[in-house]
Amino acid sequence: MDAAVSTKVKLAILSGGLLSFIGVLVETSMNVTFPTLITELHVSLATIQWLTTGYLLLVTIVMSTTAYVLKRFDARKIFLFASLICLVGNILCVVSPDFIVLMIGRLLQAVSTGLATPLMFQLIFASVPTKKLGVYTGFASVIISLAPALGPTYGGVLTSLWSWRAIFIGTIPIIILVGLLGVWSIDQKAVGVAKHSFDYTGVIGLAIVFAAIVLTFNEAGQFGWDSLPFGIGILISVIVAILFATYAVKGKRKLLDYSILRFPILRFRLFGYFSLQFINIGLSFVLPLYAQTVLHSSAMEAGLMLLPGSLLGAIVGPIAGRVYDRTGPFLPLCVSGTLMTCGTLLFWLFTHHLNFWSITLIYILIRVGFNSGFGTSISDGSVQVPMKNKSDQNSLFSMMQQYAGSLGTGLLAAVISGVAVMNPHLSAAAANVMGTRVDFTLLIVLSVAVLGSVIFVQLKKSANNRA
Repeated sequence: MDAAVSTKVKLAILSGGLLSFIGVLVETSMNVTFPTLITELHVSLATIQWLTTGYLLLVTIVMSTTAYVLKRFDARKIFLFASLICLVGNILCVVSPDFIVLMIGRLLQAVSTGLATPLMFQLIFASVPTKKLGVYTGFASVIISLAPALGPTYGGVLTSLWSWRAIFIGTIPIIILVGLLGVWSIDQKAVGVAKHSFDYTGVIGLAIVFAAIVLTFNEAGQFGWDSLPFGIGILISVIVAILFATYAVKGKRKLLDYSILRFPILRFRLFGYFSLQFINIGLSFVLPLYAQTVLHSSAMEAGLMLLPGSLLGAIVGPIAGRVYDRTGPFLPLCVSGTLMTCGTLLFWLFTHHLNFWSITLIYILIRVGFNSGFGTSISDGSVQVPMKNKSDQNSLFSMMQQYAGSLGTGLLAAVISGVAVMNPHLSAAAANVMGTRVDFTLLIVLSVAVLGSVIFVQLKKSANNRA
């Protein structure tokens, strides 16, 4: 790391990252508890998946406000609020007697994560020299992306040996320590919002759009993909999306400065960033569910099979950041797209023959590919915009990262549930296999699109350089 960056700044970045890590760790830990929670709380898969989908949806909405919040309030105040609300949410989850209380606790934690993740990146973009940006965002992406893979292991071990409530108990002392560290080390002042006022209409509109899309896919999971509720949901989602887009373009108040999307490279990097997280969070939901439903693995085994990939991915993240700093974005992004495509294709080819070890090995490819491109995407996106728009770019990427997880979980869960609804003669295991295969098909298409976007940008750059 660069000597120009003080130890206090490094600890400030670490504090924001660890608070974000805790939120994502708990979120993905819950995925392996779903079969247990369905039995204990007497709810369906379509309902229980809202512990992840609803959490990520609120994280997304909170992140949409951070372009304004990070300018309006000092970083220390934001961090202190996020730490306290995370602690309260954790305690509420520990004592929750039913699904409703557990959901409320998770939503409080969502507010915390929605503030902590953009805050961490804002500290990086404001304090780290451009020539070392790739390294720091590489480490930041490891903090964020390691959690979704460690989560199933953490949750599976605790659920098998003790109780799902231990997932929350284990993080309480860490939240307290991280909170104290952050309050001491974070001292970045707010830059101010001048005469701009908060765009309440924009937040509500964005929330309605995102919720409508997720709820539409939930309808497909409950009633089938050929059902009337799903068709109505599609129509409503299209209408509210058009209305919000019109407001975002013509409205006087701006939730964030959408004009940054005029930069073509930024748009492609945002697409890659969104897609990688969609695949990442989606697989962290699909694979443990497959292992427990089809392979009859325990929650512990379902979590442990993702551990090797997560550890190797953690090593790759900073390396990819250094490669980006020295050679530019093409190599790490190309490696990322290629490995993600190969990994999802292998999952599709061997869907009917997957076992513990084959899932573990293929998932290693996925994690190495993911960590090669995730940090690089946001790093290269950040250099496309002027300094005054850094918080807008940060908020946009962070927001879409979380919504990718929410949509990924909701859509892939809806596919599996929808297959079961439309094929009632199939056993739970057979329906899961069929639905999972469709999920893998969707992820292949997305992976190829990511790789194609990387190649397209590189070709355009080469053509411009020759012109």
